[in-house]
Amino acid sequence: MASPDDLRWLDSAARLAGRGRPLSRPNPAVGAILVKHGRVIGHGWTRPGGRPHAEAMALDQAGQTARGATLYVTLEPCAHASARGPACAELTAAAGLDRVVIGCADPDPRTAGAGIARLRAAGTPVELVPNAAAEASLAGYLTRTRLGRPHVTLKLALSLDGCIARADGESQWITGPAARAHTHAMRAAADAILVGGGTLRADDPRLDVRLPGLADRSPERWVLTHERAPDGWRALPAPADIAALAPAQYLFVEGGANAAAAFLAADLVDRLLLYRAPILIGAGRPALGDIGLTTLAAAHDRWRLADRRTLGSDTLEVYERNRS
Repeated sequence: MASPDDLRWLDSAARLAGRGRPLSRPNPAVGAILVKHGRVIGHGWTRPGGRPHAEAMALDQAGQTARGATLYVTLEPCAHASARGPACAELTAAAGLDRVVIGCADPDPRTAGAGIARLRAAGTPVELVPNAAAEASLAGYLTRTRLGRPHVTLKLALSLDGCIARADGESQWITGPAARAHTHAMRAAADAILVGGGTLRADDPRLDVRLPGLADRSPERWVLTHERAPDGWRALPAPADIAALAPAQYLFVEGGANAAAAFLAADLVDRLLLYRAPILIGAGRPALGDIGLTTLAAAHDRWRLADRRTLGSDTLEVYERNRS
Protein backbone atom coordinates (compact mmCIF):
# COMPACT_ATOMS: atom_id res chain seq x y z
CA MET A 1 0.00 0.00 0.00
CA ALA A 2 1.32 3.43 -0.96
CA SER A 3 2.53 5.64 1.87
CA PRO A 4 2.45 9.44 2.02
CA ASP A 5 6.17 9.37 1.20
CA ASP A 6 5.45 7.28 -1.90
CA LEU A 7 2.95 9.85 -3.12
CA ARG A 8 5.33 12.70 -2.39
CA TRP A 9 8.15 11.07 -4.35
CA LEU A 10 5.85 10.34 -7.28
CA ASP A 11 4.78 13.98 -7.32
CA SER A 12 8.45 14.95 -7.37
CA ALA A 13 9.12 12.57 -10.25
CA ALA A 14 6.22 14.14 -12.16
CA ARG A 15 7.71 17.61 -11.71
CA LEU A 16 11.05 16.28 -12.90
CA ALA A 17 9.40 14.86 -16.02
CA GLY A 18 8.50 18.38 -17.10
CA ARG A 19 12.16 19.02 -17.91
CA GLY A 20 11.87 16.60 -20.82
CA ARG A 21 8.85 18.24 -22.43
CA PRO A 22 8.55 18.68 -25.36
CA LEU A 23 12.05 17.73 -26.54
CA SER A 24 11.63 14.05 -25.61
CA ARG A 25 9.29 13.49 -28.56
CA PRO A 26 8.40 11.05 -29.96
CA ASN A 27 8.95 9.42 -26.57
CA PRO A 28 6.95 10.42 -23.49
CA ALA A 29 8.53 12.80 -20.99
CA VAL A 30 9.11 10.52 -17.99
CA GLY A 31 10.58 11.34 -14.59
CA ALA A 32 12.39 8.91 -12.27
CA ILE A 33 13.86 9.24 -8.78
CA LEU A 34 15.94 6.68 -6.86
CA VAL A 35 15.61 6.93 -3.07
CA LYS A 36 17.61 5.05 -0.43
CA HIS A 37 17.25 5.63 3.32
CA GLY A 38 15.19 8.73 2.59
CA ARG A 39 17.85 10.29 0.38
CA VAL A 40 17.87 10.81 -3.40
CA ILE A 41 20.75 8.88 -4.94
CA GLY A 42 19.79 9.29 -8.58
CA HIS A 43 17.26 11.06 -10.74
CA GLY A 44 16.49 11.42 -14.41
CA TRP A 45 14.10 12.55 -17.10
CA THR A 46 13.73 11.59 -20.73
CA ARG A 47 16.39 13.39 -22.74
CA PRO A 48 15.97 15.18 -26.09
CA GLY A 49 15.10 12.79 -28.88
CA GLY A 50 13.91 10.19 -26.39
CA ARG A 51 17.22 8.78 -25.09
CA PRO A 52 18.42 8.04 -22.55
CA HIS A 53 15.22 7.20 -20.72
CA ALA A 54 14.56 8.54 -17.24
CA GLU A 55 15.19 5.21 -15.48
CA ALA A 56 18.49 4.68 -17.29
CA MET A 57 19.66 8.17 -16.34
CA ALA A 58 18.76 7.67 -12.66
CA LEU A 59 20.37 4.22 -12.48
CA ASP A 60 23.54 5.47 -14.17
CA GLN A 61 23.84 8.25 -11.59
CA ALA A 62 23.39 5.88 -8.67
CA GLY A 63 25.67 3.12 -9.91
CA GLN A 64 26.13 0.28 -7.42
CA THR A 65 24.43 2.26 -4.64
CA ALA A 66 21.13 1.58 -6.43
CA ARG A 67 21.00 -1.89 -4.86
CA GLY A 68 18.33 -1.89 -2.16
CA ALA A 69 16.88 1.47 -3.27
CA THR A 70 13.33 2.35 -4.30
CA LEU A 71 12.67 3.64 -7.80
CA TYR A 72 9.81 6.09 -8.26
CA VAL A 73 8.90 6.46 -11.92
CA THR A 74 5.96 8.23 -13.55
CA LEU A 75 5.39 5.63 -16.29
CA GLU A 76 5.71 1.85 -16.35
CA PRO A 77 9.25 0.97 -17.53
CA CYS A 78 9.29 0.02 -21.19
CA ALA A 79 9.47 -3.67 -22.02
CA HIS A 80 10.58 -3.42 -25.65
CA ALA A 81 14.24 -3.09 -26.58
CA SER A 82 15.31 -1.06 -29.60
CA ALA A 83 18.43 -0.41 -31.62
CA ARG A 84 19.02 2.62 -29.39
CA GLY A 85 19.22 0.70 -26.14
CA PRO A 86 17.85 -2.05 -23.89
CA ALA A 87 14.38 -1.98 -22.38
CA CYS A 88 14.13 -0.06 -19.11
CA ALA A 89 12.34 -3.01 -17.51
CA GLU A 90 15.48 -5.11 -18.13
CA LEU A 91 17.82 -2.44 -16.75
CA THR A 92 15.64 -1.95 -13.70
CA ALA A 93 15.21 -5.67 -13.07
CA ALA A 94 18.99 -6.12 -13.04
CA ALA A 95 19.63 -3.26 -10.61
CA GLY A 96 18.77 -5.13 -7.40
CA LEU A 97 16.18 -2.62 -6.27
CA ASP A 98 14.14 -3.03 -3.12
CA ARG A 99 10.94 -1.67 -4.73
CA VAL A 100 9.60 0.02 -7.83
CA VAL A 101 6.67 2.43 -7.48
CA ILE A 102 4.94 3.40 -10.74
CA GLY A 103 2.55 6.33 -11.15
CA CYS A 104 0.91 5.32 -14.45
CA ALA A 105 0.56 2.11 -16.44
CA ASP A 106 1.80 2.29 -20.03
CA PRO A 107 -1.01 2.01 -22.64
CA ASP A 108 1.53 1.24 -25.40
CA PRO A 109 0.72 -2.37 -26.39
CA ARG A 110 4.44 -3.15 -26.59
CA THR A 111 4.72 -2.59 -22.83
CA ALA A 112 1.19 -2.51 -21.32
CA GLY A 113 1.71 -4.68 -18.25
CA ALA A 114 4.78 -6.43 -19.66
CA GLY A 115 7.15 -4.01 -17.95
CA ILE A 116 5.63 -4.72 -14.55
CA ALA A 117 5.58 -8.47 -15.28
CA ARG A 118 9.30 -8.45 -16.19
CA LEU A 119 10.20 -6.75 -12.91
CA ARG A 120 8.10 -9.12 -10.83
CA ALA A 121 9.55 -12.12 -12.65
CA ALA A 122 12.98 -10.91 -11.55
CA GLY A 123 11.79 -10.79 -7.94
CA THR A 124 11.47 -7.00 -7.70
CA PRO A 125 8.39 -5.86 -5.75
CA VAL A 126 6.31 -3.47 -7.86
CA GLU A 127 3.46 -1.20 -6.83
CA LEU A 128 1.26 0.57 -9.37
CA VAL A 129 -0.02 3.68 -7.60
CA PRO A 130 -2.26 5.70 -9.95
CA ASN A 131 -1.03 9.24 -9.45
CA ALA A 132 -2.74 12.38 -10.76
CA ALA A 133 0.49 14.33 -11.07
CA ALA A 134 2.15 11.53 -13.03
CA GLU A 135 -0.80 11.23 -15.40
CA ALA A 136 -0.91 15.00 -15.89
CA SER A 137 2.79 15.03 -16.76
CA LEU A 138 2.09 12.38 -19.42
CA ALA A 139 -1.06 14.01 -20.84
CA GLY A 140 0.33 14.37 -24.35
CA TYR A 141 1.65 10.83 -24.54
CA LEU A 142 -1.51 9.32 -23.07
CA THR A 143 -3.76 11.30 -25.44
CA ARG A 144 -1.63 10.39 -28.45
CA THR A 145 -1.53 6.69 -27.50
CA ARG A 146 -5.18 6.33 -26.49
CA LEU A 147 -6.89 8.70 -28.92
CA GLY A 148 -4.41 8.95 -31.77
CA ARG A 149 -4.08 12.75 -31.55
CA PRO A 150 -2.15 15.37 -29.59
CA HIS A 151 -3.34 16.81 -26.30
CA VAL A 152 -4.95 20.19 -27.08
CA THR A 153 -4.70 23.30 -24.92
CA LEU A 154 -6.82 26.30 -25.91
CA LYS A 155 -5.57 29.69 -24.72
CA LEU A 156 -7.77 32.77 -24.57
CA ALA A 157 -6.76 36.23 -23.35
CA LEU A 158 -9.94 38.16 -22.66
CA SER A 159 -11.51 41.07 -20.84
CA LEU A 160 -13.91 40.71 -17.92
CA ASP A 161 -16.80 40.95 -20.37
CA GLY A 162 -15.46 38.15 -22.57
CA CYS A 163 -13.88 40.13 -25.41
CA ILE A 164 -10.60 39.29 -27.11
CA ALA A 165 -10.32 42.57 -29.02
CA ARG A 166 -12.01 45.89 -29.66
CA ALA A 167 -14.59 45.99 -32.42
CA ASP A 168 -11.92 47.28 -34.84
CA GLY A 169 -9.67 44.28 -34.04
CA GLU A 170 -7.21 45.99 -31.70
CA SER A 171 -6.01 43.39 -29.18
CA GLN A 172 -2.50 44.42 -28.15
CA TRP A 173 -2.40 44.27 -25.28
CA ILE A 174 -5.37 42.97 -23.30
CA THR A 175 -3.24 41.24 -20.68
CA GLY A 176 -0.10 42.48 -18.97
CA PRO A 177 3.57 41.43 -19.10
CA ALA A 178 3.30 38.66 -16.48
CA ALA A 179 0.45 36.93 -18.30
CA ARG A 180 2.24 37.25 -21.64
CA ALA A 181 5.42 35.77 -20.15
CA HIS A 182 3.39 32.85 -18.80
CA THR A 183 1.95 32.30 -22.28
CA HIS A 184 5.47 32.10 -23.68
CA ALA A 185 6.33 29.45 -21.09
CA MET A 186 3.28 27.47 -22.19
CA ARG A 187 4.37 27.78 -25.82
CA ALA A 188 7.78 26.39 -24.86
CA ALA A 189 6.10 23.25 -23.49
CA ALA A 190 4.19 22.60 -26.75
CA ASP A 191 5.25 20.73 -29.86
CA ALA A 192 3.02 22.76 -32.18
CA ILE A 193 1.06 26.00 -32.03
CA LEU A 194 -1.97 26.98 -34.11
CA VAL A 195 -4.01 30.05 -35.01
CA GLY A 196 -6.88 30.62 -37.40
CA GLY A 197 -6.40 32.04 -40.86
CA GLY A 198 -8.13 35.29 -39.96
CA THR A 199 -5.81 35.87 -37.02
CA LEU A 200 -2.78 35.15 -39.17
CA ARG A 201 -3.86 37.62 -41.83
CA ALA A 202 -4.86 40.35 -39.39
CA ASP A 203 -2.06 40.13 -36.82
CA ASP A 204 0.84 38.29 -38.54
CA PRO A 205 1.75 36.77 -35.14
CA ARG A 206 5.22 35.39 -34.48
CA LEU A 207 4.03 32.73 -31.99
CA ASP A 208 7.60 32.11 -30.91
CA VAL A 209 9.10 31.86 -27.43
CA ARG A 210 10.75 35.05 -26.20
CA LEU A 211 11.99 34.03 -22.79
CA PRO A 212 15.70 33.98 -21.83
CA GLY A 213 17.17 30.54 -22.37
CA LEU A 214 14.06 29.16 -24.08
CA ALA A 215 14.27 30.73 -27.53
CA ASP A 216 15.10 27.31 -29.02
CA ARG A 217 11.81 25.90 -27.70
CA SER A 218 9.55 27.72 -30.17
CA PRO A 219 6.90 25.23 -31.40
CA GLU A 220 6.13 24.41 -35.00
CA ARG A 221 3.57 26.87 -36.40
CA TRP A 222 0.26 25.80 -37.95
CA VAL A 223 -2.64 27.75 -39.38
CA LEU A 224 -6.23 26.50 -39.60
CA THR A 225 -7.02 27.01 -43.27
CA HIS A 226 -7.93 25.23 -46.50
CA GLU A 227 -5.60 27.55 -48.36
CA ARG A 228 -1.88 27.28 -48.92
CA ALA A 229 0.10 28.16 -45.79
CA PRO A 230 2.62 31.02 -45.98
CA ASP A 231 6.34 30.38 -45.59
CA GLY A 232 7.23 29.21 -42.11
CA TRP A 233 3.75 27.79 -41.48
CA ARG A 234 1.94 24.53 -42.15
CA ALA A 235 -1.74 24.29 -43.05
CA LEU A 236 -4.33 22.30 -41.10
CA PRO A 237 -7.61 22.08 -43.04
CA ALA A 238 -9.82 21.21 -40.05
CA PRO A 239 -9.52 20.38 -36.32
CA ALA A 240 -10.29 16.73 -37.06
CA ASP A 241 -7.03 16.55 -39.02
CA ILE A 242 -4.81 17.05 -35.97
CA ALA A 243 -3.84 13.37 -35.99
CA ALA A 244 -1.61 14.40 -38.90
CA LEU A 245 0.55 16.46 -36.52
CA ALA A 246 2.59 13.35 -35.65
CA PRO A 247 4.77 12.99 -33.68
CA ALA A 248 3.48 16.06 -31.80
CA GLN A 249 2.08 15.24 -28.36
CA TYR A 250 1.05 18.78 -27.37
CA LEU A 251 -0.84 21.30 -29.49
CA PHE A 252 -1.33 24.88 -28.25
CA VAL A 253 -4.25 26.71 -29.89
CA GLU A 254 -4.00 30.50 -29.52
CA GLY A 255 -7.11 31.60 -31.42
CA GLY A 256 -8.82 33.56 -32.75
CA ALA A 257 -12.51 33.21 -32.01
CA ASN A 258 -13.37 31.03 -34.99
CA ALA A 259 -10.45 28.64 -34.57
CA ALA A 260 -11.20 28.33 -30.85
CA ALA A 261 -14.86 27.65 -31.58
CA ALA A 262 -13.99 25.07 -34.22
CA PHE A 263 -11.88 23.03 -31.79
CA LEU A 264 -14.52 23.27 -29.06
CA ALA A 265 -17.30 22.29 -31.46
CA ALA A 266 -15.26 19.26 -32.50
CA ASP A 267 -14.81 18.34 -28.80
CA LEU A 268 -11.03 18.33 -29.22
CA VAL A 269 -10.02 20.67 -26.40
CA ASP A 270 -8.54 18.97 -23.36
CA ARG A 271 -7.43 22.03 -21.40
CA LEU A 272 -8.44 25.69 -21.25
CA LEU A 273 -6.18 28.56 -20.24
CA LEU A 274 -8.22 31.71 -19.61
CA TYR A 275 -6.15 34.84 -18.99
CA ARG A 276 -8.58 37.46 -17.68
CA ALA A 277 -7.60 41.11 -17.63
CA PRO A 278 -9.38 43.51 -15.23
CA ILE A 279 -10.77 45.63 -18.06
CA LEU A 280 -14.11 46.10 -19.80
CA ILE A 281 -14.25 46.57 -23.56
CA GLY A 282 -17.97 46.74 -24.27
CA ALA A 283 -18.90 46.25 -27.91
CA GLY A 284 -15.79 44.25 -28.72
CA ARG A 285 -15.09 40.96 -30.45
CA PRO A 286 -16.29 37.95 -28.43
CA ALA A 287 -13.86 35.25 -27.39
CA LEU A 288 -15.77 32.50 -29.22
CA GLY A 289 -17.87 31.95 -32.26
CA ASP A 290 -20.61 29.31 -32.48
CA ILE A 291 -19.54 26.05 -30.79
CA GLY A 292 -22.65 24.09 -31.76
CA LEU A 293 -24.32 24.21 -28.36
CA THR A 294 -27.97 23.18 -28.68
CA THR A 295 -29.10 23.43 -25.05
CA LEU A 296 -27.73 25.18 -21.98
CA ALA A 297 -27.85 21.90 -20.09
CA ALA A 298 -25.29 20.46 -22.50
CA ALA A 299 -22.79 23.12 -21.42
CA HIS A 300 -22.69 21.97 -17.80
CA ASP A 301 -20.30 19.42 -16.28
CA ARG A 302 -17.87 19.64 -19.19
CA TRP A 303 -15.07 21.44 -17.36
CA ARG A 304 -13.50 21.45 -13.92
CA LEU A 305 -11.35 24.20 -12.46
CA ALA A 306 -7.84 22.80 -12.01
CA ASP A 307 -5.92 25.94 -11.06
CA ARG A 308 -6.33 29.65 -10.50
CA ARG A 309 -3.52 32.12 -9.98
CA THR A 310 -2.73 35.81 -10.18
CA LEU A 311 -0.30 37.02 -12.84
CA GLY A 312 0.41 40.67 -12.20
CA SER A 313 -2.95 42.41 -12.48
CA ASP A 314 -4.44 39.52 -14.48
CA THR A 315 -5.95 36.19 -13.42
CA LEU A 316 -5.25 32.80 -14.99
CA GLU A 317 -7.89 30.09 -14.74
CA VAL A 318 -7.01 26.58 -15.88
CA TYR A 319 -9.83 24.17 -16.71
CA GLU A 320 -9.49 20.48 -17.50
CA ARG A 321 -11.99 18.61 -19.65
CA ASN A 322 -14.26 16.18 -17.81
CA ARG A 323 -14.39 12.95 -19.77
CA SER A 324 -16.47 9.97 -18.74
